[in-house]
Amino acid sequence: MLRPSLLCAALALVVFPSSPLFAQDSDVTWQSVTELQQRMDAGKLTSKALVQDDITRIHAIDQAGPTLRSVLELNPDAASIAAKLDAKRKSSHGPLYGIPVLLKDNIDTGDHTLTTAGSLALMGAPAPQDAALVTRLRKAGAVILGKANLSEWADFRSAHASSGWTGRGGQTRNPYALDRNPCGSSSGSAVAVAAGLVPLAVGSETDGSIICPASMNGIVGIKPTLGLVSRSGIIPISHNQDTAGPMARNVTDAAMLLTALAGSDPHDPATADADKHATDYTRFLDPNGLRGKRIGVVRQLAGNEPNADRVLDEAIAVMKAQGAIIVDPVTLPHLTELGDPEMTVMLYDFKHDLNAYLAGRKGLQVKNLADLIAFDKQEAAREMPWFGQDLFEQAQAKGPLTDQAYVDALNKAKQLSGPQGIDAALQANHLDALLSPSWGPAYLTDLVLGDHIVSGNPTIGGASQPAAVAGYPSMTVPAGWAHGLPVGIVFFGTKWSEPTLISIAYGFEQHTHAWQAPKFLPTVDADAYAPVSAQSH
Repeated sequence: MLRPSLLCAALALVVFPSSPLFAQDSDVTWQSVTELQQRMDAGKLTSKALVQDDITRIHAIDQAGPTLRSVLELNPDAASIAAKLDAKRKSSHGPLYGIPVLLKDNIDTGDHTLTTAGSLALMGAPAPQDAALVTRLRKAGAVILGKANLSEWADFRSAHASSGWTGRGGQTRNPYALDRNPCGSSSGSAVAVAAGLVPLAVGSETDGSIICPASMNGIVGIKPTLGLVSRSGIIPISHNQDTAGPMARNVTDAAMLLTALAGSDPHDPATADADKHATDYTRFLDPNGLRGKRIGVVRQLAGNEPNADRVLDEAIAVMKAQGAIIVDPVTLPHLTELGDPEMTVMLYDFKHDLNAYLAGRKGLQVKNLADLIAFDKQEAAREMPWFGQDLFEQAQAKGPLTDQAYVDALNKAKQLSGPQGIDAALQANHLDALLSPSWGPAYLTDLVLGDHIVSGNPTIGGASQPAAVAGYPSMTVPAGWAHGLPVGIVFFGTKWSEPTLISIAYGFEQHTHAWQAPKFLPTVDADAYAPVSAQSH
C-alpha cells in the first residue's frame, strides 16, 4: 500500500448472495494467544487440534461460504509439526509455542509452500530456505500455517492496481462487509486474523501495507522501525522502507509476535543495531500507559473523512480521561514534500532489490524484472485482466543506485521525513508520540475504477507515509465504527520507540475495547455493530 496516487487503484467487485455465518465459531476461534496457551498448558487443547480447527475454518469461510480468499496456500506439514510440538511441550516455553501463524506470500519458507508475491510468474520451485524471521518463528515454537494472499507484488505493479487482488489468488474480501475492500498490501494477513482463521499473521510494509489493512479490518498492526526485523528472504520493494511486522486482534498478541520477530541478522545490514533494542515487548503492556504521555495530534492527516475524524475525536476524549496530555494540533513539517522523492527512491530500489532477490531463487522461469514484464505480457489474460504494469515499466527504465537523481531523492526523503519531520515535531512539542486517523472506513471494491481511498489533499500520502519514509515505527489499533465498518487510529514516533507506542496503544485498548468480531455481511449494516462510546470503560 502506497501513497494516494497508488492507493487510488482498482479492486474487484463480485456480488455474493446474503448468507448466514458459514461455519460456527469454535470455542477457540476468538481466543487470545494467552488464553490458547493456558488451555494447552492445562491439557484442554493441543497445538494439533488448534491447527486443525483453523484449517477447518479456512475451508469453510475462506475457500467456501463468504469466500474471503485471504489464504493462498496451507502448509501440508502444519498438523504434523504441531503434533511434534505437543509431544515436546514442557511447563516452561515461550508464548508462541504451538501457535499457528500465517505469513504474507512475499516471505520465503524453505518448505513445501511457494513464495510468489501473488504472481503466477513465481509458481515454480519453493524458496531455497526460510526467511530469517521464519527461522526465528520456528525457534519460538510457532507453527507456520501457510501463506496469505496480498496485493500482487505488494501493490507495486501498477498505480491502478487492486488492493487485495493477485493473479494467483483473486480478490480478497473484507469480512465486515464483503463488498468492501480489505486494503493492502498485507490484505490476506489482516483478513485472516480479523475473520478468526488464525490468531496471528505476519505482514510487511513499504508504505501503509500493514497500517491500512489492519485498520480497515479492525485489528492491530505494528510497522516496526526499519532494521528491527530482518528483511532477508522477503520479496522486496525498497530496502530503504521495507519491513515485516505483526498483525493480531489485540495489542498483547501483537507485542508477543514482535518479540519473536525482532533481532539482528548478519544477512541484513540494516539490523546491525536490532539486538541492542529488541526486547520482550510485553513488558510495556501497561493498562495505565496513557497516563502522563504527551501525544500530538497531526490534524494535517485528518480532515479527509468525517467518520475517521469523529472516531479520532472520541479516541482523544478517552486518552484525556486516562491522563494523557494531548497537544492539538501539532504541525508535521514537510508533510506535502515527501511523495515525489519517495516514489523516485522506490522505483530505483525496486529494480535493484528485486533483481538481487530473483538471482537467489532457483527453478523459476523469470530471472529479473525484465523477465517479469515479458511474462505478464505473455500471460496478460490471467495477470492483467484489470490493470497493467506501469510501475514495473517505470522501474525498469531507471538506472543504477549511483544515479544522482536517486541519491538526491533518498537524502531528501529521509531528511524531510525523519530529522526535519517526525523528530522535529516531537522535539518542538516535547512529545512521546504522534497521533492521527489510520484511514477512513473500508471503501467499496471496484476493479474497474480503482481504490476509492478518501484523501482531502493529494500531496499527502496518508497516515502511514511519514513513518514509512523515515523508517520509524507506527502502530494502528481499533478505535471505533462507521456504519458497521471498523475505523482505527495510528500512533507513530521516532526510531526504536516501539516500547512507548505499545504502552500507549495498550492503555488505549484497555479503556475502549473497540474490537468486535466480523459478521460476514454482504454489505454495510449500520445497526449490525454496537458503536464504541467516547467515554472510557
